[in-house]
Amino acid sequence: MFTPTRAERLAGGLWGLLVGDALGVPYEFHPPAAIPPLDQLELTPPPGFDRAHARVPPGTYSDDGAQALCLLDSLLYRGTLDPEDLGRRIVNWYEWGYLAVDGDVYDCGVQTGAAIRALRSGTPALDAGATLETANGNGSLMRVLPLALWHRGPDDELVRFAHAQSRVTHGHPRAQACCALYCLWARRILDDHPDPWTDAVATLRRLYADELYHLPQLDFHIRPDDPPEGQGSGYVVDCLRSARHAVLRGPYEVAVKAAIALGRDTDTTACVAGGIAGLRDGIAAIPARWRDALRGQELFVPLLDRLIAHAA
Repeated sequence: MFTPTRAERLAGGLWGLLVGDALGVPYEFHPPAAIPPLDQLELTPPPGFDRAHARVPPGTYSDDGAQALCLLDSLLYRGTLDPEDLGRRIVNWYEWGYLAVDGDVYDCGVQTGAAIRALRSGTPALDAGATLETANGNGSLMRVLPLALWHRGPDDELVRFAHAQSRVTHGHPRAQACCALYCLWARRILDDHPDPWTDAVATLRRLYADELYHLPQLDFHIRPDDPPEGQGSGYVVDCLRSARHAVLRGPYEVAVKAAIALGRDTDTTACVAGGIAGLRDGIAAIPARWRDALRGQELFVPLLDRLIAHAA
């Protein structure tokens, strides 16, 4: 069996996130019954399909991919997780189209929009994300993978950084815990662990052993030992479950199509699943027809080159 190199996994993770996002964009907001058959799921939907964001050219990643690139650029520039720098970059994305394809910001989550308004008013970045239980969308989960690709320190620091980057837009401990678990899962895949999910869960439980806020979120809400079933919704826990469900269906192309087949928040589910599947399978597993058609390569390929150099 072909085993990707570390560089191929890193490239697969970032490309996989962006391709999954772009693939899911046209199908967003549709219920599962309205999604075309799997063999027709492409960057350009079949004729007659009522695609979301109809003015956006096929192959364009969304706010998911752009904010992931904001995080990656911040990490590479600052050499650490700097929430204030990340917050400024997210504001610049929203206001000026920073790292968005064609500079076009055509979608933004409700909670992220509220956090951006808070940041613009001078709220510290770590306090910008809402902490209400009803504010548990998947907007911080969708962008967090570059942290796991970049980070080289111990697990406890990776978890702290995952929490902090979430707080910029999504401050509830549940969203923070989902980001932390996803990062540990990605790290175990990058390190070729034989059972990455189980080991990531065990590690997070150990790190949360004395936690008053995050451990209950992990055990009573995320419930990582439950079967990986999801509905493709924008709820952060369901997004993580849906992505795991999709990743277990098969290799990269199968995984992202399984994510989109769930309907609803198709771009984010395919983004979160695609990052993991690309990391697991390597860049060669991502179909060339999708890589060739992905727009915005001039924005992210230099960042990927810097990421791989950082990891060398």
